[in-house]
Amino acid sequence: MGQKLKIAGWLSVGALAGVLTTVSLQTVARGNLAPLPLEELQQLAAVFGMVKSDYVEPVDEKKLISEAISGMVASLDPHSQYFDKKSFKEFSEGTSGKFVGVGIEISQEDGLVKVVSPIEGSPADRAGLKPNDLITKIDDTAVKGLSLNDAVKRMRGEPKTKVLLTIFRKSENRTFPVTIVREEIKTQSVKSKVIEPGYGWIRVSQFQERTVDDFARKIEEMYKQEPQLKGLVLDLRNDPGGLLDAAVALSAAFLPENVTVVTTNGQLEESKFAYKASPQFWRRNNNNDPIARMTQATGGALKKVPLVVLVNEGSASASEIVAGALQDYKRGTLMGSQTFGKGSVQTVRQLGPDTALKITTARYYTPNGRAIQAKGIVPEVMLDETAEGNVFAALRTREADLEKHLSNGKEAEEKKDPAREKAREEALKKLEEESKKPVAERRLPEFGSDKDFQLIQALNKLKGLPVKASSTLAERKVDKKED
Repeated sequence: MGQKLKIAGWLSVGALAGVLTTVSLQTVARGNLAPLPLEELQQLAAVFGMVKSDYVEPVDEKKLISEAISGMVASLDPHSQYFDKKSFKEFSEGTSGKFVGVGIEISQEDGLVKVVSPIEGSPADRAGLKPNDLITKIDDTAVKGLSLNDAVKRMRGEPKTKVLLTIFRKSENRTFPVTIVREEIKTQSVKSKVIEPGYGWIRVSQFQERTVDDFARKIEEMYKQEPQLKGLVLDLRNDPGGLLDAAVALSAAFLPENVTVVTTNGQLEESKFAYKASPQFWRRNNNNDPIARMTQATGGALKKVPLVVLVNEGSASASEIVAGALQDYKRGTLMGSQTFGKGSVQTVRQLGPDTALKITTARYYTPNGRAIQAKGIVPEVMLDETAEGNVFAALRTREADLEKHLSNGKEAEEKKDPAREKAREEALKKLEEESKKPVAERRLPEFGSDKDFQLIQALNKLKGLPVKASSTLAERKVDKKED
């Protein structure tokens, strides 16, 4: 009877309370949690009413509720998020590796959009765009002054619509227009090549729906080209993560069958789970198992080929799961710098046809039980970015630097390190000096190029040659909790 009175009280507060009651009752049913407090719920409804009636101009009710939900979720940690219609669409595109656009990888140069590479087979590729082309206008809008995100939004759109790009090609010293018809683009998250006879490099830039298929195909192609591979470099630098099942599948490609890849632990019973190197944890349908196909095609070569894994401060989440699993089983040597430390699980729960909640539900742990959250994975061999040292590494943000980040769960919070703060100040000065140089002189070498210092050190490791390890990089530690 008491529970019925509480529900009646919630409903009497108003429409907003009614929405929240539904959510609360679902939560109670799933997690046996206490219902929402009535007094605070009344205050929320009262504020909503005051804003509606007293604010200087009319406000949209739906927008108010949407912003209230966004604020509530954002207060939890940096990775929980409420998706409205627009942001949910963008999120879905990011994990699927599909979007509607022209099909180019881009960067910024002197305020213009620079084509890094047209995606193979894309409208931009068919239109003849080349690396280093500069985009000066998108339709009638000058690119100078636009942010990279704004430029991307203008080039994306609906399928079969046209966009007019004005291109400046430096190599030919000419400007010309190109009309491109937008279509669905499937991004490539995996790149590979045989660097030299006997040694391969495969880079995973993000864990998307197509990553496992692309990875398996690239490995098969590599072994056709170089059947007697003596060593492989798995490059996970600046890989922000993505889909958990893709990370499990990639780890399984290198590990013995059915070993634990990663475990999760959270408040819900369903969050306490162990993911293993077994097809049931990544196979999306019975007819397609890219890892099994690749293992058979290569004779299981990936299970035993000498391996170096490159990571850095930009390696996060799914890439940390792979790195941690391979390190725990001593399957390869990790080289680079301490990873980002994003060791939390986000579950996406759809609220309506085009809205959803991405909420942190668990922490990740390596097979040996190490917590990744706010600490990351520490390589066996620390490497500088270049032969001259680290250019901008001190400026890179890690999970432990983010406001409201989730704690490690096992160790105390990382404290401010005066030496690291000083290094950041010096790096800022260096960045200012570097910005005055010509663009070609101030960029770090492209990953996978013959000037990639860390890749050269990885190859040296595979060949048994001397490695130039960092003399300055050290693990960022946290203080142990006292019992």
